Amino acid sequence: MSSPPPIPISSQQSSHNPQSSFTIPIPSLRPILTRLSGLSGLSRHALSNSRPWTELIDRTAFSRPGSLSEAASRVRKNAAYFRVNYLIVLAVVLAYSLISHPFSLLTLVTLSGAWIFLYVLRPSDQPLVIFGRTFSDTQALFGLGLATLIAILVTSVLSLILTAVMVGVVIVCAHGAFRDPEDLFLDDQQPLASGFTSIFGGGDPSFGSASASVMSRV
Repeated sequence: MSSPPPIPISSQQSSHNPQSSFTIPIPSLRPILTRLSGLSGLSRHALSNSRPWTELIDRTAFSRPGSLSEAASRVRKNAAYFRVNYLIVLAVVLAYSLISHPFSLLTLVTLSGAWIFLYVLRPSDQPLVIFGRTFSDTQALFGLGLATLIAILVTSVLSLILTAVMVGVVIVCAHGAFRDPEDLFLDDQQPLASGFTSIFGGGDPSFGSASASVMSRV
């Protein structure tokens, strides 16, 4: 008996079809790392301007203000001198409030991460591609804003943040009113209006360029 004829098998060489292929855009990490490095430098610069905590809690420097105007003057002077320390106190109060409410913390972290990686740190010349669809800066801004608004309306994130900030402000004002600033060296201090803006700006030119790059996309 003769064997059956062999079945011809043709090996097709794979050819690159540009119409059927797809490309997943990978964002360049260099601009993101550069901006993260700039933010890290700004944080270190801000923390370097903090005052010794022993001065903040010096028990011998506390006294009752004689009048409301004196209390307001003390708050103004102490806020100019302890501005970084006061911001740290506000951050600690806010962090404690968020840690006490894990769902609100998760919501805030998710929203912050979306804003940072999808808009703030993303280079303006690099399109945002999600599930194969390209979004412009305006569409990304609108989508993130809508998601933030919905999250604020259906959760207690906003009320929690406002409550924590109010509690922190009360603590700061109470400390500033009862902390006698007479022993502080305030001659070389900047005014309060420019004091808080100089915390992060200082002499670092990257602060202005980073802010301008974000505002130019709004």
